[in-house]
Amino acid sequence: MAATPVPQFRELDMAEIERVLGRNQVGRLAYCNRGWADIEPIHYVYADGWIWGRTAPGMKLASIAENYHVAFEVDEIDSLFQWRSVVLRGIFHRLSPTGSAETAGAWERAVELMRRLIPETLTPEDPVPFRWVFFRIGIEEIRGRAAQPTPTENRGR
Repeated sequence: MAATPVPQFRELDMAEIERVLGRNQVGRLAYCNRGWADIEPIHYVYADGWIWGRTAPGMKLASIAENYHVAFEVDEIDSLFQWRSVVLRGIFHRLSPTGSAETAGAWERAVELMRRLIPETLTPEDPVPFRWVFFRIGIEEIRGRAAQPTPTENRGR
């Protein structure tokens, strides 16, 4: 029976963090819901130093309206001891097509980016038309970690 590999853990540098965020499209949004931590998978695009996404109205947005500090996580898992993970903390910004030019511009950018994932976004063919609330997360803190297996031939000597 082969020995379980020994993992080696390390911090990701910012370039590695951005590559992980850039090549994935599903992450987990964590927020406080009535005093409890809650987490939900969500589609996103990483661009311009922001996490951009869209969601449906509901308890998540009501909770975030009371506490707009959120966390967001993206993982890439190849095996038990070979993975990359990015966790960020930031401020959730609900976007609107109305308001100042900056606000409307951010909403238009969100729609443009979501169309990279789902070209039919906000059209009659939109597969998730109930997800009409667009947002972005301003990143305040970010950290990436990785694990990789190391050779086991010297273990126990």
